[in-house]
Amino acid sequence: MIRRGTEDDLVPIAELYERSFGTLAFLPVLHTVEEHRNWFTTVMERDELWVYEEDEALVGFMMLGEEVLEYIFLEPRVFRRGIGTALLELAKERRPAGFTLWTFQQNERARAFYERHGLEAIRFTDGEGNEERTPDVQYAWRPAP
Repeated sequence: MIRRGTEDDLVPIAELYERSFGTLAFLPVLHTVEEHRNWFTTVMERDELWVYEEDEALVGFMMLGEEVLEYIFLEPRVFRRGIGTALLELAKERRPAGFTLWTFQQNERARAFYERHGLEAIRFTDGEGNEERTPDVQYAWRPAP
């Protein structure tokens, strides 16, 4: 079930983010769970927070800005079960004019997922603009004319 997130979801989201982000072994660890919780609190004030629950447990979330899909993360144990697809489809419904997002170039799983769902890589960088200083790629989803 997908529902709007609330402040009560921020601690579970920060913990989920830590576990999911931790699967990206090529990235440095820069923040604590508490720092992530504080950050998501700030982002939630400007973006839409959506969570995916399964058996009353939060297993995925996304934060959607006006033109940017800021975050979409899942519990590692639920990868490849359609949860990410459901969240991405909701983003497309909520932003019918399109949106962009960023991921790391080395995140082959995410890149394949986005490309499979019709997003197009539009910009590659050397990572200078992200705090991890890791090469990234910007994707765009635009509806078919």
